[in-house]
Amino acid sequence: MQAGLEAMGIAVPATYVELADLALARGVAPGKYVDGLGVTRMCVPLEQEDTVTLAARAARAALESAGCAPSEVGMLVVGTETAVDHSKPVSSYVQGLLGLSTGCRVFETKHACYGGTAALQMALDWVRSGSARGKKALIVCSDIARYGVGTPGEPTQGAGAVAMLVSDQPRLITFEAGKTGVYSKDVMDFWRPLYSKDALVDGHYSVQCYLDALEGAYRAYQAVEADAGGARFYSDRFAALVYHVPYGKMSRKAHRHLRTLDGDPAPDDSFDRLVGSSLVLPSQVGNIYTGSMYLALASLLGTAQEDLTGRCVGLFSYGSGSCAEFFSGVVQPGAQARVKALGLEALLERRRALSIPEYEDVMRARERLDERPAADAPGTGFRYQGTRDHKRIYVS
Repeated sequence: MQAGLEAMGIAVPATYVELADLALARGVAPGKYVDGLGVTRMCVPLEQEDTVTLAARAARAALESAGCAPSEVGMLVVGTETAVDHSKPVSSYVQGLLGLSTGCRVFETKHACYGGTAALQMALDWVRSGSARGKKALIVCSDIARYGVGTPGEPTQGAGAVAMLVSDQPRLITFEAGKTGVYSKDVMDFWRPLYSKDALVDGHYSVQCYLDALEGAYRAYQAVEADAGGARFYSDRFAALVYHVPYGKMSRKAHRHLRTLDGDPAPDDSFDRLVGSSLVLPSQVGNIYTGSMYLALASLLGTAQEDLTGRCVGLFSYGSGSCAEFFSGVVQPGAQARVKALGLEALLERRRALSIPEYEDVMRARERLDERPAADAPGTGFRYQGTRDHKRIYVS
């Protein structure tokens, strides 16, 4: 049985910071942030937004895009590394906000930025095995990348969610069953202790861990799918490559490494052709952890000028700690038009820029977000009101 993505939905905060403005405020040349990271803007959530509200908005968008009723969803999994509770999963809150059936299997997955891919692969196997019995799986990657004001990690923040409706009627991407390569290793490159809201990272080591995992997963994929289809370089069997993209320049490093593994003497020459379209949206959102690669996939489908119908796309997912997977899928007829219809570029243009003082006020307010007494949150859509009797309160 085939399985893949029937629909996608994207949610981002309504506010952002220009990285050039942040650089000037920190006494840094703007090019160090903008060109050095490959990011122009980073999303910053306001007080009424969190991992739950972003996940619910993205999930609703995916359901609406597919014309899927809540009763058709038999599994809801949220992959995140910025959960709101040590016990209750984000998915349970989302289930309530969306009004999903009580017969829906609901839980959360965690493995740094790989958590969403772990959920997706399980959902694909659930559908292929027949266990879904005609139901669909809703997989949501929702995260807020947060670092302290003035810290080295500050310009690598971001926030957003990507929801994917997985079914046996994929209208966007059909994933190739069994064509996947996995690599995992116990490393301490990036982590967030239970006592800290901010992540800790060994930056240079983490980059090396990413590249080591890419090599391991790519080689494992090649061992499963040995036929390169007559391509001069193995990766030319793909119409495009989508990498985990915590920041744009990481994709360039990844692509250079992968093409070097292929034996390409000019590994950068293929970057724009194979990777460029996937970075249009991430460059304006920043790091969204579990959703980063899937935002890049949406960017590819929504902005690529080339017709990708029937062509194979390679995807690389990496989660610190670490686990990585290289897998592939085939673009379905009409997929690009469907993603374009989501209006993702227009969505980003409707956001409001925060001044640096406004941004710093927001960051201070979010320090005690989990303890804020519940009060009416202005605005429309899903909103976090605060806590009452140690319970998080959400409204829609």
